[in-house]
Amino acid sequence: MEKYVKIFAWRRTHHPSGAGVLRLIKSKKLSIYSIIKTSLPAALDLASQPIVWLVEAVFIGRLSAAALGGVGFALQIILLTITVLLTFVMGAIILINRYLGSNDRWGANHILGQTIMTGVLFSLVIGITWYFGSPLLFQIIREKEFMANVPVPETYLSGIDSGIQYLKIIALFAPIILTNFMAVSMIRGVGDTHLSMIINITINLTNIILRPILIYGLFGFPRLEVQGAAIAVCTSHTIGFLMTLYALRRPTATLFLSMSELTTPNWKSIKQLFKLGLPTTVEQLVWSGGQLVVSGFVAWMGIRELALHQVFLRIQGVLSMFYLGFGLTSMSHMGKHMGANAHSHAEWTGKMTHRIAFLFVLLVLIFMMVFSGPCFIFSFEKKMPFLLTFNFARFLLSFPWSNCQKP
Repeated sequence: MEKYVKIFAWRRTHHPSGAGVLRLIKSKKLSIYSIIKTSLPAALDLASQPIVWLVEAVFIGRLSAAALGGVGFALQIILLTITVLLTFVMGAIILINRYLGSNDRWGANHILGQTIMTGVLFSLVIGITWYFGSPLLFQIIREKEFMANVPVPETYLSGIDSGIQYLKIIALFAPIILTNFMAVSMIRGVGDTHLSMIINITINLTNIILRPILIYGLFGFPRLEVQGAAIAVCTSHTIGFLMTLYALRRPTATLFLSMSELTTPNWKSIKQLFKLGLPTTVEQLVWSGGQLVVSGFVAWMGIRELALHQVFLRIQGVLSMFYLGFGLTSMSHMGKHMGANAHSHAEWTGKMTHRIAFLFVLLVLIFMMVFSGPCFIFSFEKKMPFLLTFNFARFLLSFPWSNCQKP
């Protein structure tokens, strides 16, 4: 009799009843809905910044191809140094999700404060490096031969001068820009993707509105060209910083920024952040460093080649951020499941997110097949006529597949 009782118990455990199956199906449907609900805002949020960079390329490219190359090279330097901060951001996201999964809000807020404090200190060092190191960094660009063929060199924007001007202005606001980057990344990483989307879209819409006004001197404003583009970046990110600070100081927020945690270093927590985030940082540092090295070789070839290279890097950035949005959402859900000891559910969430991202890749592929190049030729043909001879379709179709492994 005992044998049959054990068999019956085993069958109930491994073969649930009809009601149990329905509950399981309903639970998985809700999980898929939750993944999509949080992934799409995260994808739009992350993609909005590269889209702004692409719009910036249009505005700067209409000034000169050299200016586009110089500003694009400055942007790659910025992205490479920001990668250092990913060590603490990724470590913080992992720890915060574990604390939230076990309902330990104090632990989550403690990690938030320690991460922001570390980011402020690093951003000061990074800003000083950008400002004083920019004249040396841009010597790699070869544009003497190109400038020699320009009819009126005095009125043509130099790539080296453009890049130095852009990077120096950004360096003055580095503590605000980089600290806000870290804070919004953690808000997104814990699953509050709607809030991070609102903040980033506000930043980027403000940026898009200010850029043409300050670059071309519209509505009575002075024509600042490359300097205007940098000022637009700093102004919009300052607005975003104030929004983020207000959101994190609300008592009802998912994460609360405590001033005592922000001003009291805990070396044990900082070491833990570094240990957990270092693998991701090394991966991203190799990727960003590789892109910068390639751009350095392209810059050595010439300023026109560098300008074309920057256009496609920004297109790739848009696509990469879509995939990264799915990856961060998966990490957020899995971290909370791990904190609640639901390991099987965490594994299922990771696999399902990968499948959803793959379907998204197919949609992107179709889009790229239909719109492969006319819009870029229309935007750049006046200052960069060599785009007319480029095969956009063959080149762009490789982007979705090269990025689909990133989640």
